[in-house]
Amino acid sequence: MDEQVATPRFRFPTVKLPSFTVPAFALPPSLAAIGKRLPQWPHAIPLTLALNTLRRFGAFDAEQMAALEGRHFRIRVLDAGTVADFSVRGASFVPTLRSGPDAAPPDLTFAASLSAYLQLLARQEDPDTLFFARRLSIEGDTELSLHVKNMFDAIDFSALRERLPKPLQSLFR
Repeated sequence: MDEQVATPRFRFPTVKLPSFTVPAFALPPSLAAIGKRLPQWPHAIPLTLALNTLRRFGAFDAEQMAALEGRHFRIRVLDAGTVADFSVRGASFVPTLRSGPDAAPPDLTFAASLSAYLQLLARQEDPDTLFFARRLSIEGDTELSLHVKNMFDAIDFSALRERLPKPLQSLFR
């Protein structure tokens, strides 16, 4: 009698990351001095790529994106000496590759240290706490800043994980 041997199916390994707390830290001032001398436009490219990926996976709806249409944003990482400028056009985040005195001023600017941004991303701190502790500076259109804050507060990362392709889902469990 022929025995059929089942071939095991490949499964991506499940990665269990230990809980991690982002400490408050500051990069050395010499790094900011170097960062300020570098071209700033490249920083917007990975930022807009990440934002557009979130959008594609449903983190932002059409109404939220419509409220951002044509608006110009600036993210400053103070202790790294870097700036990322981007705007929203055609319901997509687009890097702004021109900067300097001839560039249009942003509608909204966020400025904080790298550790403050990482704490926000990890949802370890909320923007209000960082703002009132003077660790996050917000300049520009107040109504727009509240809209952006509410957009990011509303992201349900566990629901987003379920929308990822199966191999990636197992990585983020």
